[in-house]
Amino acid sequence: MSAERVNIGIAGLNEMLGGGLIPNSICVIIGTYGTGKTTFALNFVWEGLKSGETVIYISLEESKDRIQAYMAQKGWNIQDYIDKSLHIFKIDPTDFNLANNRIKNELPRLIEELKATRVVIDPISLFEDLFTTDAEQRQEMYRFAEGLRNTRCTFLMTSETHRDNVYSSRHGLIEYLADTVILLRYVRPSELKNVHLALEVVKMRMSRHSREIKPYEILEEKVDVYSEANVF
Repeated sequence: MSAERVNIGIAGLNEMLGGGLIPNSICVIIGTYGTGKTTFALNFVWEGLKSGETVIYISLEESKDRIQAYMAQKGWNIQDYIDKSLHIFKIDPTDFNLANNRIKNELPRLIEELKATRVVIDPISLFEDLFTTDAEQRQEMYRFAEGLRNTRCTFLMTSETHRDNVYSSRHGLIEYLADTVILLRYVRPSELKNVHLALEVVKMRMSRHSREIKPYEILEEKVDVYSEANVF
């Protein structure tokens, strides 16, 4: 794999990304419930920790204890990393002023202070919910994304899909701001056959990438993306 790429922690997906993520870029993983968005994010975190990097995990949904429990269930020994090179922060998205200040204003300072190189925001869609109008949301999210680009970090964010469109994020905005967009979804050949999980790299700036739809499985200890296989 190229030294100029950031290993996402999932071999088949790295291949689809041309070797991994572009350093200091923003990646968003979009999917409906049960498609493994947080699991993909945790693999990204674990790969960074194993490589000696410092990682920040911003959770707007799950508690710090639950995030740690998810990682421990995968057989990952994270105790040596907690509050040293792994920093998990739970933010209440219902408190507008607190959430907005901590994510927009405090995060860049925290990255610099901790010398973090990987940051996860899970899910970014709950942060987008804070803004009351489309115009405000668009303006604030563009400013936020530009602020992130001034740090020396690679960002991975998750977003739920739009209620009426499984190919779009919840607000239909973050995919335009991100450099890389990965879409997770269910594929149902028919009502009488098993449901498959499928992945697509919809967008990747500054890099060639696979445009094929590939199957994946969420196993107890890892995610397998079958980059050489077809969905059916």
